[in-house]
Amino acid sequence: MFAEIKSINDECGVFGIWGHEKAAELTYYGLHSLQHRGQEGAGIVVNDGIELNVHKGLGLVNDVFKDAKFDQLQGRVAIGHVRYSTQGEKVYENVQPLLFRGQTASMALAHNGNIVNAYKLRGRLEKQGSIFQTSSDTEVLMHLLKRNGQDVNEETIGNALNQLVGAYAYLILTKKKLYAALDPTGIRPLSIGILGNAYVVASETCAFDQIGASFLREVTPGELITIDDEGIKSIRFTASNQRRMCAMEYVYLARPDSNLNYVNVHASRKQMGKELAKEAPKDADIVIGVPDSSISSAIGYAEESGLPYEMGIIKNRYVGRTFIQPSQELREQGVKMKLAPVRGIIEGKRVIMIDDSIVRGTTSKRIVQMLKDAGAKEVHVRIAAPPIQNPCYYGIDMSTRDELIAANHNIDEIAEIIGADSIAYLSEEGLERAILKEKSLNQGICMACMNGKYPVKEIVEKEVVYSS
Repeated sequence: MFAEIKSINDECGVFGIWGHEKAAELTYYGLHSLQHRGQEGAGIVVNDGIELNVHKGLGLVNDVFKDAKFDQLQGRVAIGHVRYSTQGEKVYENVQPLLFRGQTASMALAHNGNIVNAYKLRGRLEKQGSIFQTSSDTEVLMHLLKRNGQDVNEETIGNALNQLVGAYAYLILTKKKLYAALDPTGIRPLSIGILGNAYVVASETCAFDQIGASFLREVTPGELITIDDEGIKSIRFTASNQRRMCAMEYVYLARPDSNLNYVNVHASRKQMGKELAKEAPKDADIVIGVPDSSISSAIGYAEESGLPYEMGIIKNRYVGRTFIQPSQELREQGVKMKLAPVRGIIEGKRVIMIDDSIVRGTTSKRIVQMLKDAGAKEVHVRIAAPPIQNPCYYGIDMSTRDELIAANHNIDEIAEIIGADSIAYLSEEGLERAILKEKSLNQGICMACMNGKYPVKEIVEKEVVYSS
């Protein structure tokens, strides 16, 4: 029942807007731009000035809202969410935003990340009389906020957030205010934009571009933003740590047109490819990238190495991402359905295949075999990130070491397993050079899944026992 709380939860996207007559419609378009962050559920909660109304469901944004009556979702304020579950239950109750109705006040929550001490908190709250309606860790925050019938305000939100351990970007909607909060380490992304007189908050800046909003600034670690008709206000609910934005956001998860922590994702991926070409050159005929997130790195590798970049693999646009499919069986079938080699380009060629990462190895093995079946003379795999050797406890579906190929095999073994003629990874230093404008005491990236250095120490030392 509690699998979602004890294991890795989700990689999701949140969107909120305050002060626009078409809040629900703009949230719908914003969620479209964040669809890559979650494909199993979507929802919108609208504040019409009197009450909060919700429309949500399982499936893609288009599917969930194809029959939505937007004329019944009136209001100038809304929050939305796209969800990806891993080992948790794919049920309607877990689809966000979560809406809670009370006699004195209603509230909605949308969350991206993972609360690693949620199971412990939930047990304590249940002993105190709380009754939970979902198996999502997101609901824990609501119960912390409403303990003893207290009002929801900056103070109570700050007190509740300080009881959470992990990575989180929250949107909290009440009848009078919209709150946005980021964890003290800033592992997950969250930005603020402006559209006319309206304020917008989103996981990625690509959502601002989608609706014509302008980027204003990042939400900083340990910051609580309050938005209402009087404008925007900021307080610190806790002292911020050195920021450790998730490296996998840049490597794989985010859209290339997004800017995260003031760094463009495409530019950083391209630089990853350039750094990789310096570190792991190879005599070959062409460079190709695995669509889509590896294309930028492949272009960078080709530019730095002087080799021609070619479109050696075509993607079927109507199949979802294999990395965030919920089962290994679906991941394997998805590779067959979504990728096809361009035989006329790769036949007889020595190919350098750029990929962003190798998690389990199954997808890479099938792609390498596909290229060789199409006539590639050699396939040399180059990975534009360090090896993933450790579980992620902050909201990405990499929950056990047993499933991570790099945690259990050396470089030569990995090459043999996936059928590559050679393989090389980008170094940690190369990844930092590609992402960080400058390495400082206040800026860094989380590479815990690569190097085991978890920025939230409680995760390793005392907080969580994970189960598969």
